[in-house]
Amino acid sequence: MPKNISQFQELKRIAAEVMNERGLTPVFSAAALKQADAIQQASAEMGSTIRDLRSLLWSSIDNDDSRDLDQIEFAETLDDGSIKVLVSIADVDCLVKTGTPIDDHARMNTTSVYTVAQIFPMLPEKLSTNLTSFSEDQERLSMVMEMTVTPDGIVRQSDIYRARVVNRAKLAYRSVAAWLDGTGPVPARIASVAGLDAQIRLQDKVAQTLKEQRHRNGALNLESLEARAVFDGELLVDLQPNPKNRAQELIEDLMIAANGVAARFLESKGLPSLRRILRTPKRWDGIATLAKGFGDTLPPTPDASALDAFLSRRRLSDPQRFADLSLSVIKLLGSGEYVFERPGQTSEGHFGLAARDYTHSTAPNRRFPDVITQRLLKAALLNQPAPYSNVELQSLAEHCTEQEDNAAKVERQVKKSAAAMLLGSRVGQDFDAIVTGASDKGTWVRITGPMAEGRLVKDFQGLDIGNRIKVKLLHTDMERGFIDFARVN
Repeated sequence: MPKNISQFQELKRIAAEVMNERGLTPVFSAAALKQADAIQQASAEMGSTIRDLRSLLWSSIDNDDSRDLDQIEFAETLDDGSIKVLVSIADVDCLVKTGTPIDDHARMNTTSVYTVAQIFPMLPEKLSTNLTSFSEDQERLSMVMEMTVTPDGIVRQSDIYRARVVNRAKLAYRSVAAWLDGTGPVPARIASVAGLDAQIRLQDKVAQTLKEQRHRNGALNLESLEARAVFDGELLVDLQPNPKNRAQELIEDLMIAANGVAARFLESKGLPSLRRILRTPKRWDGIATLAKGFGDTLPPTPDASALDAFLSRRRLSDPQRFADLSLSVIKLLGSGEYVFERPGQTSEGHFGLAARDYTHSTAPNRRFPDVITQRLLKAALLNQPAPYSNVELQSLAEHCTEQEDNAAKVERQVKKSAAAMLLGSRVGQDFDAIVTGASDKGTWVRITGPMAEGRLVKDFQGLDIGNRIKVKLLHTDMERGFIDFARVN
């Protein structure tokens, strides 16, 4: 690392270089920046097609430092015991029109990229963290997904419409989760807004019923574990596990339901859609072998309900290592992808969510497929044809899948550069590890303390995903994000 360059700045440099290498644009064009400078707040549209819902007790829950707030939520109990849920999605299309320089940038990258040192937003921050973000106490235009959920978690009826809304409280995952779990005090913002405590508890209640219903249908109960970079000023000091909490699950459960509403709405209006799918796993034999290693048996052919039952048993018997098992299963399941679906066509669906009707619609500030879905929904509301041709949607589905994969590779590579930076002084030390990848391309392992993934370059024969081994650190290369291990017999 060059002298007088902080670790933080060095990781930012690496992140920008890797963005370019992976076909992602790290900076906005001069035309896009000029367009952003000229954009003002969306006009206060009103009329029969745009409802005034500013009086409702909307709130957002996101990361402590998040400013690109894509959605806010509201719920109310109906006379029959059902719960009406409103999920309000930021109206990005009202300020970013098709074919403009900002839209071209978003279409190129298709996603915001979140590296440990820098975020590369899909939209200029003037939009994503301000004019198209649900900033607290600011009026915004939105797309509302409304659904009525029965006490047993079934979405009985739904609708989509445009509205004006105001976010009454910007809340954070960790403090809300601790409060809901009874391990922390009521967050100050919840305490200061009359009725908000009951509102969040109602959202938590309906989210749990939705999740329970999904799992009855065979959705998988997985737990991903991401690393969070810890800096002391501009000095990287650790990569720590950042497990999902109850508040994150609350939002995730409501967003999954809203995405299903969007997919079915487009189908009902005879419009095409970009579906988000996870194909039936090709490596089911590997998943079955993994289960067998725990003394469990899975059917010979893919069965989501049987897999979820196995996962539930393991979570109960060994909660401390469930995240490691989940990671192994996630690797064997493969990656999700976007596919174009014509009206009346049946796509493969999402194996992990046990859902046939699923799209991405709830994060238009940071995912381009959600912007596409928003434009399709607006066309449906106006009884207009789709704003994209079938050929264009097919091409966009493939491009969004490819760029999402590239973005994930950027995030992983920068994370590995950060890990290599931390581990550079520990060459020769032994670590406990779990095998996270095993194929013709190589064998990969993950260690903790710091949380890092590297390649097993010696004595990897016969290993498979999920195996627990001891490894010795042989070499690190911060520039390329290489961390090499050897198996310790």
